[in-house]
Amino acid sequence: MTRSLAILGATGSIGASTLAVVEEVNTRAAARGEPVPFTVDSLTANTDATAMIALAGQWRPAFVAMADPLAGAQVREALAGSGIEVGIGPGACDAAAARPTDVVMAAVVGAAGLAPTLVAARRGATVLLANKECLVCAGPLFLAEARKAGATILPTDSEHNAIFQVLGDPAQVEKLILTASGGPFRTASADQIAAATPEQAVAHPNWSMGRKISVDSATLMNKGLELIEAALLFDMPEERIEVLVHPQSVIHSLVAYRDGTQLAQLGCADMRIPIAHVLAWPSRFETSVQRLDLAAVGQLTFEAPDHARFPALGLARAALRGPPAAPTVLNAANEVAVESFLARNVGFPEIAAIVAETLTQASRRGLDGALASLDDVMAADAAGRALAREEVARRAR
Repeated sequence: MTRSLAILGATGSIGASTLAVVEEVNTRAAARGEPVPFTVDSLTANTDATAMIALAGQWRPAFVAMADPLAGAQVREALAGSGIEVGIGPGACDAAAARPTDVVMAAVVGAAGLAPTLVAARRGATVLLANKECLVCAGPLFLAEARKAGATILPTDSEHNAIFQVLGDPAQVEKLILTASGGPFRTASADQIAAATPEQAVAHPNWSMGRKISVDSATLMNKGLELIEAALLFDMPEERIEVLVHPQSVIHSLVAYRDGTQLAQLGCADMRIPIAHVLAWPSRFETSVQRLDLAAVGQLTFEAPDHARFPALGLARAALRGPPAAPTVLNAANEVAVESFLARNVGFPEIAAIVAETLTQASRRGLDGALASLDDVMAADAAGRALAREEVARRAR
């Protein structure tokens, strides 16, 4: 059966990988004389007009949305007369999510992805969740709305998808183990970390990712955000979720059971693998991704994370244990701090320091309380950003 697909964040790395999988499985089906598994109904992006124009020409979606008005105007002019509807502005991404597609890939990076993904969940779509901030910023609210609408939420991050693939009876689970590559500074000294440049921070040793998520991997904040996400997705207390540094990125996460068994999901470091899994779920697609050759890998190593050199992971744990909006503030502050680092306004170690001070100030001012509505989430996010910007200004070079 052919299913219609919307991709929120189509020009990013996850969007590109999703379209690559769709192209391959559709081509295979057509070669067998079968209906294609997917049609692409809608695509969204932020500012990359050139990439969106190319994707629209290739996939001929019914609707494209550009959050940035200037980029949107460029796309609208280029697609004039094509029959493709072009939406412009943040509300246009919500409109794409509201279209009656069967499946929505939620791949917008950061808190900007929350509103359209929530729109998709509220209409009962199958949501392929690659945007971790939906759960970090508004986890209980998002999941409650999804349950109420009968939406299906499929974890697409490699670590959460790995857990999803090997998770049996939750009552038998002792703990979840999230693996981390350790990022580009895993073996760096404190002095080297202090002098780290944006170019070094985005040079991930195993994965090809966007700049923001690459920096998060370098600070281990990405693993902290994933820890928060895992606690909510799998209803697991924070103290029963471990992080294990695994430089080879072959084991993508593990589930430990109360009888001493540990089940792991293994594969090459290629996001097409978890994407293909959720696109095909509950079945599987044949794909051409590289097969894992353990003999060629030769050795798998593991180590505990170094909380002294990488304090972001501890900040995420503390936020998860804190008031309801503390993770929202954490995420907002981190986005501001990473943006400032990439702009060379603050140093690499200051990312975690800015987040820590923002959490402290938000707690003192009572800005990390209840999240009863999306407005509450947006207010906590705005407060976190404002406090983080104050701290950036204080520290700016």
